[in-house]
Amino acid sequence: MPVKNRFAELHDEITAWRRDLHQHPELLFDTHRTADLVAERLRAFGCDEVVTGLGRTGVVAVIKGRKTGSGKVVGLRADMDALPIHETTGLDYASTEPGKMHACGHDGHTSMLLGAARYLAETRNFDGTCVVIFQPAEEGGGGGREMCADGLMERFAIDEVYGMHNWPGIPEGRFAIRSGPFFAATDKFEIVIEGRGGHAAKPHDTIDPTVIASHLVLALQTIVSRNVDPTEQAVVSVTAIKTSSDAFNVIPDRVEMIGTARTLSAEMRDLVETRMQALCETIPAGFGGRATLDYERNYPVMVNHDAQTDFAAEVARSVSGQCDEAPLVMGGEDFAFMLEERPGAYILVGNGDTAMVHSADYDFNDAVIPSGCSWWAGLIEQRMPIG
Repeated sequence: MPVKNRFAELHDEITAWRRDLHQHPELLFDTHRTADLVAERLRAFGCDEVVTGLGRTGVVAVIKGRKTGSGKVVGLRADMDALPIHETTGLDYASTEPGKMHACGHDGHTSMLLGAARYLAETRNFDGTCVVIFQPAEEGGGGGREMCADGLMERFAIDEVYGMHNWPGIPEGRFAIRSGPFFAATDKFEIVIEGRGGHAAKPHDTIDPTVIASHLVLALQTIVSRNVDPTEQAVVSVTAIKTSSDAFNVIPDRVEMIGTARTLSAEMRDLVETRMQALCETIPAGFGGRATLDYERNYPVMVNHDAQTDFAAEVARSVSGQCDEAPLVMGGEDFAFMLEERPGAYILVGNGDTAMVHSADYDFNDAVIPSGCSWWAGLIEQRMPIG
């Protein structure tokens, strides 16, 4: 099953949908215009059921096959939200919303799944039920968690669920996937260090929280270099430091630090948090100060299931002729919440030689659309074939 001819016919139309979404980016759960357009098109395609407002602004549609005797229900998920980045591409369809842009290609993901939904509603060449899922707030809001909490899997009796993300650097239209841990758990932390401020000319009368913070930043790096098994993966990054004074001659009373920890297993996640807590207790105490750690567990590790990964790769090879082994990714992906609820897999589709996602000059490659749509459609037709 190479790229389907129907998607070559629909390419210009799907591209127009994508570029319209690109011009009107929306953040987190505030995806009202996007959700309305998605729901309107799904109804026009003749989907059997269209539900809005799941996970606040998510949209779900049901497409029944020409036969449903298999009883199988397969979910396909795309994300809809943009990022708080000011676009610098200069494209004629660039964002019309200052400070917002589709810098991760969710406009492309949404449009490709819409294209697949149109085809599947037209042909219904499968034995079972397809559920297309359009999710808000992937970029930090946990929209996948919210949709699951609203009963997504149970309400639509989903057996398996699949997701896809474009990936710059992979050849255009080629796929890559891996089984097991794939995207990292993404935790956030805030550390508040308290000392005793005073005049910078009399440091001996102070407990300098800036010095404590400096030692703590360096110590936190030893979690990965000296506590984590070198064959495992973990990242600890302090990303911002702010003192309670900005005067050149004042030693502040307190320092605040924020950062992120990324891990690929539950054991490493526990280890990083435990060691961070220990360092925050002991190092400041050695200087006469104290620190409090607020460690927030955010997205869990995204783990692809073995059988579904093999199947997703098989469909990808049928579309593009090849499916590569994907690298481990230390970025987060809240499709992890759906994969905790049901077996499934997440795949990367090549965006070609473009700027990386989350950059101001990134743009989704519209040439990828027929491949992405064909993979979505192939999943349904091959997972639930008509005998």
